[in-house]
Amino acid sequence: MHPQLTILLEIQDLRAQQRELAADSAEEELERTQFKMDPAEAAESLGERIEVLEEELTGSIRARYNRISRSLDRVVVPVIRGLCYGCFVAIPTATAREQEPNQSLQGCEHCGRFIYILS
Repeated sequence: MHPQLTILLEIQDLRAQQRELAADSAEEELERTQFKMDPAEAAESLGERIEVLEEELTGSIRARYNRISRSLDRVVVPVIRGLCYGCFVAIPTATAREQEPNQSLQGCEHCGRFIYILS
């Protein structure tokens, strides 16, 4: 898998965890008492890790990531059976049929998200 794609997937996962921690939930008391974890501190720690990972992205990829993430939570999506799972539009057959499709960084021509081919 392309190294920049791996970083993008990790950032996306950390941002999802950060959103869950920030959401006001009934589980917050359980997290504090049972797990001895402060959700605000955990979210801050995730934010610091996200910043470090974002610095590892090349300039053009970081700019594209930031542009997409302003309006969408999922910036990186799989392509399954030829469909982008961000917008559910078919991607070109040539893209899905490449020998090593995830060795290059690709995007959906319709929604602009970064994509990776699963099948």
